[in-house]
Amino acid sequence: MRIQSKDIINADARQRFLASLPEYIYGTTGGNTPCVQLIANDGSHIIFDAGTGIRVMAKKSQAPENHHYSILFSHMHWDHIQGFPFFDPIFNPKTKIDIYSPFPDFEKKFSEQMKSPFFPVDFSAVRNRLNFITVEPGKEFQIGSVKLNCCKMSHPGGSYAYCAVENGKKFVYASDVELYLDNDRYENEVRNVFQNADVAALDSQYTMKEAIDKIRWGHSPFSYAVDFAAQMGISKVFLFHHEPEHDDKKLDTILHAARWYAKFIVQAAVKVNLATEGTEIDL
Repeated sequence: MRIQSKDIINADARQRFLASLPEYIYGTTGGNTPCVQLIANDGSHIIFDAGTGIRVMAKKSQAPENHHYSILFSHMHWDHIQGFPFFDPIFNPKTKIDIYSPFPDFEKKFSEQMKSPFFPVDFSAVRNRLNFITVEPGKEFQIGSVKLNCCKMSHPGGSYAYCAVENGKKFVYASDVELYLDNDRYENEVRNVFQNADVAALDSQYTMKEAIDKIRWGHSPFSYAVDFAAQMGISKVFLFHHEPEHDDKKLDTILHAARWYAKFIVQAAVKVNLATEGTEIDL
């Protein structure tokens, strides 16, 4: 619908036309629920949350040589655990999975989704491959060569953000968080997790209008995510946990609005990107 006769007169014209198209036309942001994979320099596989994206991750990425995974959960809401029963490695006898969360009763509640009549394979069939570990917010722990920490954020029922540090590089996973404009409200535990991160996947589900109508729903407008990233000295932020009602064109509009906001309103050097399925970041 956009093309004109002048755009197809030769190869150069066609190339210019294709280059002029907005990014959202080329593909899709994706619709799976949250799952982010981190592969450390020592080969450790660390996974943040087990939304439906974990199923795709298992099918498209190479399994670790030792068949050992570490999965860190932000919280127990359905969209962050529902992919686990479809995570192929749990049915491989060689697999070992360490499951980390700050919730002492996590195993009991987590196992409920794999009980009849909700799933045909009972949780007991895979339980011997799993090791549940309770972590303490604000207290550093280690997985292979990666040092990790977590802090509690504002979200109904509680949700936790994680940071992962290796060789001086810092990544933060912060899905399902409702951010504040007042930086003084954040405790040192939060600052320790977020401060000076190189990259952060940061909840930015709403526009400002949507956020006003959904206070205490546990998610943030993209402008708050940019403000927070600037306050915490985060170099690069990926807008994360997209609103299901937003199509790719809307998300592209939000991305450009967020970049404009960072440049002209916040006047910060924060690089803003849109989290899309299959994105790879090399730190």
